[in-house]
Amino acid sequence: MIWLILGVALWAVAHYFKRLFPAQRTTLGDKGKGLIALAILASVVLMVVGYRGADTVDVWQPPAMMRHINNLLMLLAFYVYGASAAKGAKVWLGTKIRHPQLTAVKIWAVAHLLVNGDLASIVLFGGLLAWAVGSVIMINRAEGPWVRPAQAPAKKEVVLVTISLVMFGIVAAIHIWLGVNPFGA
Repeated sequence: MIWLILGVALWAVAHYFKRLFPAQRTTLGDKGKGLIALAILASVVLMVVGYRGADTVDVWQPPAMMRHINNLLMLLAFYVYGASAAKGAKVWLGTKIRHPQLTAVKIWAVAHLLVNGDLASIVLFGGLLAWAVGSVIMINRAEGPWVRPAQAPAKKEVVLVTISLVMFGIVAAIHIWLGVNPFGA
């Protein structure tokens, strides 16, 4: 479990570094980008190793129906994440949410907390949920008021919905391949 906790902590510190220590980040210059990227990669490795190696400690037993809610939330998370993709004009949702990527991470984390009642899952998904909430707060404080982007043409909305469905299918297939069927036993 310690590797998992260290991975989540390193993820948060690496992402927060620029906002918490701007002078030190500026001093690092371009090589700082590489160091941060290495720290993020190391955090992902630690999280994967820590999560896979953690003993199963059940905290609660999620009801079977949560699987369906999880799947709907995951489909929504792909769509919300994609709402940030275009430069300039955004799809409808991208004009309503300031931080679509971080909002998608929050949806993803909550969805996974609904279907995983073990301690390692609570540490992983709860930790990344806390990181995303903290990121939104830090960014909003640093950047001040948000200027809403223009709305993109409707065809971009259709493209995003299509991409969201395809990505959901791919990720579901990967989960099944890994032995975790998101649709049931």
